[in-house]
Amino acid sequence: MISNERPSPYGRTYRRPPAAPRPYVQEETIKTENVQIERKNFVFALKENPRGRFLRITEGINSRHDTIIIPSTGLEEFKRVLDEMVKVSAETPPKVTDPYPDALR
Repeated sequence: MISNERPSPYGRTYRRPPAAPRPYVQEETIKTENVQIERKNFVFALKENPRGRFLRITEGINSRHDTIIIPSTGLEEFKRVLDEMVKVSAETPPKVTDPYPDALR
């Protein structure tokens, strides 16, 4: 069975039709920043299209890219949560564990 086939209780297999391609939407880039952290490259792009403003965050590792989009209406809440995570990370010491507890030294 391939990934888009689903078993049916009636013994037939349902195959989902391919999705129609989305129409191109013109986007205007307002500001872009790149941040390199270890092996990861993050691109923060504030953009605008006819539906409104949004922040696109793209994480790139080698040739793989993952993207999240945050509407401008949620940026303050996103910043609040991110600031809280940074604060807790700074206040909480990391748990350092020995990856080789049984190794001879």
